[in-house]
Amino acid sequence: MNKSIVLILAGGVGSRMKLSIPKQFVVVDGLTVLQHTMLAFQQHQLISSIYVVTSPEWHDEVRRQAEKADISKFAACVNAGENSFLSAKNGIQYLCEKEDENTVVLIHDAVRPLVSQDIISRNIAVCLSRGNAITALASQESYMVIANQPGGNDTEINSHEYIPREHLLRAQTPHTFLLKELAKMMQECEERGIKYSQSIFTLANELGHVPLHIAEGEMINFKLTLPSDFTFFQAVLREISE
Repeated sequence: MNKSIVLILAGGVGSRMKLSIPKQFVVVDGLTVLQHTMLAFQQHQLISSIYVVTSPEWHDEVRRQAEKADISKFAACVNAGENSFLSAKNGIQYLCEKEDENTVVLIHDAVRPLVSQDIISRNIAVCLSRGNAITALASQESYMVIANQPGGNDTEINSHEYIPREHLLRAQTPHTFLLKELAKMMQECEERGIKYSQSIFTLANELGHVPLHIAEGEMINFKLTLPSDFTFFQAVLREISE
């Protein structure tokens, strides 16, 4: 059976949070956000190794946190890049040197700490049966398309059209591929001079590595982006523990 591992992207600086430290290192209910995320993968029986991509100055801290939280599956830190895309690229290139090409790689945001065991299981199963897996949810709302880009004296945003919700999915992470497919995508980026994409799933679309297959996500698998998200995260943790 194919080995399954996770590459956790923890290189962000969290500028929108206006915190003194990156949000993945903020302590919530006795553990950092990153520790909560690592524990989710530690607890899954099919995950054999955990790799964390983060800035070099945080490597020692990540190792310390992994040891303190008894993350026995922690394997290594990888240097983050200037943005999330380059961080993922660095991580994939590192894995190519350490893991078999048929390894199932789940790429996950460190700041989605409530990823469930079911989501992890679905990603692995869909990837093995269909070739890849992108965690996603059906949209509950329709979306308005912005018609103008406010600037100068024009501060009003307006819209002339919408996208029906039946046509939309909300992408989450993990994004899951075989390592050999990720390696091929990174090689194509080099050849085509691509230096940025919003995520691995958007890159797969840009390179034509489609179709992408859906592993059902969950509302609780949200990304910590704004200060209010931490309040909700803490409330969920308390509800789970009761």
